[in-house]
Amino acid sequence: MLPADCNCSQHIDRRKFLTRTLAGTLAAASIMSIDLASAAESKSSIKVTTDPGKRKFMEEATRLAIESVEKGWGGPFGAVIVKDGEIIGRGQNRVLLTGIPVFHAEITAIMDASARLNPKALLGSDYGAGTILEMIPREAGSPDPVSERARMLKGCEIYINGAPCPMCMSAIYWARIDHVYFAASLKDTSKIGFDDAFQYEDFAKPWDERRIAVTPNFERDVGLKAYDAWMAKKDRHPY
Repeated sequence: MLPADCNCSQHIDRRKFLTRTLAGTLAAASIMSIDLASAAESKSSIKVTTDPGKRKFMEEATRLAIESVEKGWGGPFGAVIVKDGEIIGRGQNRVLLTGIPVFHAEITAIMDASARLNPKALLGSDYGAGTILEMIPREAGSPDPVSERARMLKGCEIYINGAPCPMCMSAIYWARIDHVYFAASLKDTSKIGFDDAFQYEDFAKPWDERRIAVTPNFERDVGLKAYDAWMAKKDRHPY
């Protein structure tokens, strides 16, 4: 979600690119465990001391959520991404506006922040210093098998007025965001008709016990050809 008052050609190109590719490029590929849902729910009941400096970010996320409701764009969810004390990305649920089921607040905030931090119109057009694709070393003690990955949104925080669904939590992991702040719990969200908790629970089950039918290892030899192509690419760029 780029600012409405910006009509420079670079941002116009970003809007077109991001909107056109949203449905095809986003994937919630990370499997979340039931422990994560339980931990998020238990922490949500702990009273957190108010930080005036951070409260304003939650207020902005909530403002975006209310705007989405009032304009009929989508559910009551908003998010902002903050870097060095400044908002660099805003997002709100726009599922009803677009008809795209993955257009959640966290996803749109990540897209907005990524577009702002990348100096080029199209993501992936520059791997150099200062872009979200700049390579940085893995953190000490990390089990990551790759020694370096793209920076993405490392060094950023995200504020969400409600607990993230599994898809959005997965996107937050992929974006490498440092800290998640959310207000309403999964239980609060369930009470208004958006039940995300069962998804966390479902992901903890074996493939053959999921609510959606899954056929693993289907034509595996075919699919692995793409993996071979990736490993054979000498200038591959881990992210």
